[in-house]
Amino acid sequence: MAVRSVALLSLALLWAGVAGALELQVVDAATGQPIAAATLVAGGMQTLSDVSGRAELVEPGARAGKVSARAPGYQRRTLTPAGNGALRIALQPIQPKALYLSAYGIGNAQLRGDALQLIAHTELNALVIDVKGDRGIVPYRSAAVAAAGLAQPIVTVADMPALMAELKGRGLYLIARIVVFKDEPLAQARPDWAVRDARGELWKDREELAWIDPFQREAWERSLALAEEAAALGFDELQFDYLRFPDQAGLSFSQPNTEAGRVAAIVGFLDAARQRVARHNVFIAADIFGYVLWNSDDTQIGQQLERLAGHVDLLSPMLYPSGFSFGIPGHREPMKAPYELVEHSLQRASARTGRGLPLYRPWLQAFADYAFDHRAFGAAEIRAQIDAAEAQGTQGWMLWNPRNRYAADGLKAKTP
Repeated sequence: MAVRSVALLSLALLWAGVAGALELQVVDAATGQPIAAATLVAGGMQTLSDVSGRAELVEPGARAGKVSARAPGYQRRTLTPAGNGALRIALQPIQPKALYLSAYGIGNAQLRGDALQLIAHTELNALVIDVKGDRGIVPYRSAAVAAAGLAQPIVTVADMPALMAELKGRGLYLIARIVVFKDEPLAQARPDWAVRDARGELWKDREELAWIDPFQREAWERSLALAEEAAALGFDELQFDYLRFPDQAGLSFSQPNTEAGRVAAIVGFLDAARQRVARHNVFIAADIFGYVLWNSDDTQIGQQLERLAGHVDLLSPMLYPSGFSFGIPGHREPMKAPYELVEHSLQRASARTGRGLPLYRPWLQAFADYAFDHRAFGAAEIRAQIDAAEAQGTQGWMLWNPRNRYAADGLKAKTP
C-alpha cells in the first residue's frame, strides 16, 4: 500500500509538471542577489522562496495565470509567465517613506496635489490612504459598505480605480489604512455588536464615537470585506488601525474582559484578514500604541507585542512624543528628546521580539504638540525622529498630520 501511494504521488507530481508547474527565482533587481523567504502566489497556491531565491508551484495551471511576488523591503510585483522556462522575478528595493491622507485628504484636489508635489521633490515615496477612517468613512463608492447594509452619504473620490492607476503610475507604494473596531456607523446600525458602558448603554469615546465589540466575530466582516476590496484595488499593504479594545476601564463586552481573551480576539482578526486576502499577496500591518513596546502586558487593549509580532508582516508603533504622556525611562519630557524616544522604543521592541527591526515601520509626529507645551513640531524635531528610525534599520517610516497639511521641513530633497 505504501509503495502504491508513493507511485501515485510521483505520477501526480509528474502530471502537475506537464500541466503547468512553475519554477521561480526571486532576486534583488539592484544587485541580482537571491531573495529568501519571498512570498509567491499563483494559481491559487502560495509558497516561499528558499535561500537561493527559488521556489516551485506545482498546482496544475500555475503557469497559465499571473504570479505575484513580495518580500519585506521590496516593491510587490505581479507578472504573467511567458514560455516554458523558469520565471525570474526581479524585485525593486524600497523603504516606504509615507505621508498620511484621510478620506477627505485623498479626495481633496488641493491636499492631494500638495502631497504629491512634496513626494515629487523630496525623499517621500509612499502614501497611507484611509480606506476606512476614524468616523467610518470610506472615500469611494464601496460594494463592501453596501453589503454591510450601510449608507454612504459622503463619497470623496469619484473613481478610485483611476486614482489608484494614477498613483501607481507615479511609482508610489500605497498603504490602505483601515480603522477596525472604532466604527460609529456600524455600531449605530447594529447596537447589539457595540461596546456598552457599565449601565448597559451604548458607550462613546472622547470624540463621541461608538465602537464595535472586538469579541463579536460577525462584526469583523465589514473591515475584512473592505480589506479584500482594498487589496483588489491594488494597495500594496493593508494597515489595520484601532485594532484594539477601547483604552477605558469599566466597559461591558460580550465575553469576559480578560487579557487572554483580548489578545486572542486581536490576533484572531489578523489571522482572518490574512486568510481573506491571501490570493492578493499583500503585506499585513497593524498600528499599535507606542507604550505597547514598553509594557509587557497587553496595555489593557489586547495589543501584546510578542503575540502580535507573529501575525503581521509589519508593526507600526505610534512613536509621537506627544503621545508619551508619562515619558520613557531616562526621558520624562519626551518633547525634548524626539530622537532618543524613537531610538530607545525601537531598540526595546527589537530586543523583545527577536525578529529584527525590519518588522517595524513607525508613525512619526508631524503635528504641533497637544500634551505638553504645545510647541510647533518643525524641521529639527521631524528630522530627529526620521534619523532615529533609519539608524535602527526600520522598514521606512510614516508622517502623521491629521489635517493632512505637510511641508518639506525635515525632509531631504529627492536625489536624481
